Amino acid sequence: MSAAMKFSGYLKVRIGEAVGLQPTRWSLRHSLFRKGYQLLDPYVTVSVDQVRVGQTSTKQKTNKPTYNEEFSATVTDGHQIELSVFHDTPIGYDDFVANCTLHFQDLLRSAAPSDTFEGWVSTGSPGEKPGDSSGNE
Repeated sequence: MSAAMKFSGYLKVRIGEAVGLQPTRWSLRHSLFRKGYQLLDPYVTVSVDQVRVGQTSTKQKTNKPTYNEEFSATVTDGHQIELSVFHDTPIGYDDFVANCTLHFQDLLRSAAPSDTFEGWVSTGSPGEKPGDSSGNE
């Protein structure tokens, strides 16, 4: 059994867009609209090994926000990147909407033998791992 790969170096993450965001039960509690339909005020957090390295701006009233924002960090012995989407609420804690965890070892193994990994990462269907082609579309 081989040891898990760790990443040390300069990390630059660009958050492009989120699609198909669904409202949480909590965000629907005061909804006067159709049952199950609510526009969100989403933002994305970027964390490396549970340490936040960035947060996008909040986009108002959309379930398909476009961000095009970049975040950079120096990483030492990093294991994973986590992208989390939250609904910005005016009172109390923000609502958790979705997340995606990317392991550096998976990114490094799929990269060409160079010092740089550059590419798109799609989370696919809910519950589907990146790169999984289980046909849940």
